[in-house]
Amino acid sequence: MTIRTVLSILSINQFEEDLKAAIDFCAAHRAHQNAVVIALGTPPMIGGYSTVSSVWIDERQREIDALSEKTEEIKAILGRSEISYEVQDVYTEFAWADEDIAERALYADVVLIGRQAARDEQLRRRIIDGALFQTPTPILINRGTRAMNAAPRSVLLAWDSSDEAARAARQSLDLLRQADTVYVTMVDPVARMRANGEEPGADIAAYLARHGVKVQVDRIAGGGRQADEVLRQHAVDVSADLIVMGAYNHPRWRQTIFGGVTRNMIEESRMPVFMAH
Repeated sequence: MTIRTVLSILSINQFEEDLKAAIDFCAAHRAHQNAVVIALGTPPMIGGYSTVSSVWIDERQREIDALSEKTEEIKAILGRSEISYEVQDVYTEFAWADEDIAERALYADVVLIGRQAARDEQLRRRIIDGALFQTPTPILINRGTRAMNAAPRSVLLAWDSSDEAARAARQSLDLLRQADTVYVTMVDPVARMRANGEEPGADIAAYLARHGVKVQVDRIAGGGRQADEVLRQHAVDVSADLIVMGAYNHPRWRQTIFGGVTRNMIEESRMPVFMAH
């Protein structure tokens, strides 16, 4: 998939680093940036006789004014860049934020979640619920220790022959083609015709190679460790700049209760992760 429109979600509280990373990413891919700055409003305070508190009304107006001010600041920064852009401000409540984000994610090729937005737990949850699970658009989230590389040179593709993994591979082709090496990584793969084939990883490697991707297939023994732990360690071993993977290979309620590879990768990974559902 060619990346032409990037939706970058910016927190009203901190956005400078995320905005710079989004500008660099869009410049590297010659993509249009739709920057959306979000303020999660304070829940209404109800006074006597079920009336809305005047204190809450004043606080709400202060939040809206601050959002407008930050939006103008972001426009000024983007105006000094050389990329195509637009800026939207969204004042919403936590309960509705995922729908507001999903509405905009429908018209993007990828949703960027930078380190500053990712540190805001409430905002991060709403972005993931909205963009990743309510639209076909992938997300690229960075919870790492350093800014994201706009053009990763070493990529780990987590492969398990699932629909989600295949979708992630297709949607990240623009990034995979630019890499010096893409490590197709399988944890404890089992050779069988309806899953990985007689030679696990060979089919996806051939598919990617026909798209100009330089591929190496790595079959890793888990040794009793969780798959996400094995993947993260192998990403470190191959000096990966990016992990590409499918999201939620099982029903979401099971992931919510029991955790799972996807949730652990979001919470524990210290490098950018590209996810598709």
